[in-house]
Order: sequence, then structure tokens, then C-alpha cells
Amino acid sequence: MSRSPESKARLAERMGRYPKDWKEISGKIRERAQGRCECVGECGLHSTLGPRRCTERQGEPALWAKGTVVLTVHHLDHDPANNSHGNLRAMCPRCHLRCDMRHHQRNAAATRHAKRRNLELAL
Repeated sequence: MSRSPESKARLAERMGRYPKDWKEISGKIRERAQGRCECVGECGLHSTLGPRRCTERQGEPALWAKGTVVLTVHHLDHDPANNSHGNLRAMCPRCHLRCDMRHHQRNAAATRHAKRRNLELAL
């Protein structure tokens, strides 16, 4: 499946916010995680009886979704410029998406609002 030109442009813009050595930084975080999701409740799960670590592991079948787990690196403060190791966690897709949910919702709302304003200005 190929990306649309708009999708490619958004990806290029997002990637421009990351440092040139992002692959190395994220690799070190995933290495620190030893192949296991580092989420301990940041996603809203795994904390019923106090914080406990997610059990998803890199390369294994996902326990709570379809497919294989691929760890990604999450910025706890959502700032791609803040790459201190304390601000970064290796996370499974489920935890990472849940951590980013409110951030994505705010961005989507702002985008919808901007589109409505642009439509109003065009009329």
C-alpha cells in the first residue's frame, strides 16, 4: 500500500522534528527495554494493583491485538526534541497508542477546527 502525497508530506514534517541520530537514540531505548514493553501504567492499563509492567515482547504474537509486537519509542511529554532517556519508553503499539490517544484527539480537533475556518474564509 503506497502513501498519498499528503501522507508523505505529513510524515516528512513529523520526522523533521526528530534529531538526526533518532535511530540510534531509539535503538538504545529498545535495547534498554530488553525486548519488552516498558509501560508501567502510563497507558491507563497495568496498574490495577499498583504499577506493573506490560508483558508484550518484541517479535512475539501480540496478546491483546492481531499481529506481531514491534516496539516503538514513546516521548512521555510528547516533545520529539526532548530525548533524555528518562523521557523515553519502549512501548508496544497498544500502550503507545493509548498513551498518545488524548494528544491525537487534541490534534485532530485542532485540524478539524482549522479546516472549518479555512472553509468559512473561502466562502
